[in-house]
Amino acid sequence: MREALFVKQNSEKWQHYDSMQQANPDDVANQFIEITNDLAYSKTFYPNSKTTAYLNGLAAKLHQSVYKNKKEKSNRFIHFWKTELPLIFLAHRKQVFYALFFFLVSCAIGALSAKYDDTFVRLIMGDGYVNMTNENIAKGDPFGVYKQDNEFMMFLKIGSNNIFVALYTFVLGILFSFGSIVSLFRNGIMLGSFQYFFFSKGLGFQSVLVIWIHGTLEISAIVLAGAAGLILGNSFLFPKTYTRMASIQKGAKDGLKIVIGLIPIFIVAAFFESFVTRHTEMPLGLSMLILLSSAAFMIWYVFIYPIKIQRKQVTLD
Repeated sequence: MREALFVKQNSEKWQHYDSMQQANPDDVANQFIEITNDLAYSKTFYPNSKTTAYLNGLAAKLHQSVYKNKKEKSNRFIHFWKTELPLIFLAHRKQVFYALFFFLVSCAIGALSAKYDDTFVRLIMGDGYVNMTNENIAKGDPFGVYKQDNEFMMFLKIGSNNIFVALYTFVLGILFSFGSIVSLFRNGIMLGSFQYFFFSKGLGFQSVLVIWIHGTLEISAIVLAGAAGLILGNSFLFPKTYTRMASIQKGAKDGLKIVIGLIPIFIVAAFFESFVTRHTEMPLGLSMLILLSSAAFMIWYVFIYPIKIQRKQVTLD
């Protein structure tokens, strides 16, 4: 369509929208949608024309009319974890599954490498850690490493380190998603070789009961941080209908929200590791309760609860 005909067909509508002062909010929202559609068409076929510039200004004006009087919810903080974050998990569930897949594969690689190469664990964990653990096993306290430091200092150190690892894994996603995958592989190989080390010593079941008291939340959060990195990287690689810059901004925003949402989980995991894991002789039932409750919460919050929210919203609509 020629630009003149496009303007002739729509100019009356545009002038009407431009002159309206006190329109119903729903009407303004509908007008904004129509104008953005016209703007998209104009940008496609007349990118440098005055028509496109005019529509861009009109779209901005309508956008401001829609949002300038929008009140921020007083429970914004609660709404974030109750609704917004779970829906982000749902919208990007593919990235969550990809991150989990990469992590599990790397765990298997780490375990197999440790099984067939006696030096692999030392290469990954370091001679100092392996020697110390062997000494603790000989003394009958294989998980004594969790009892060495002051509880509060250990809590601060572990919590801050895990949050840093999550941010680091997320930011690496800007390297075409490959950076986050490398971080997931690194952490997965460490976990696989670390866990196999205890199984090779006949302490596999006991290590699960002790280490995964905090590890269930901690490792789950690391995987989700990797998913946030994949969201960031994929937003650059696959912008879809967005401009590349708009896509990156959206991916960065969603990924960062995930990382921020993981902070309470890392704090709880650090609390468990500092104050609870050190009690290696706790009753089996209590250990299983903490471990299974943590696993159930992560599965429910990331996979089940978001679907319920979406269904509820569809019903309300």
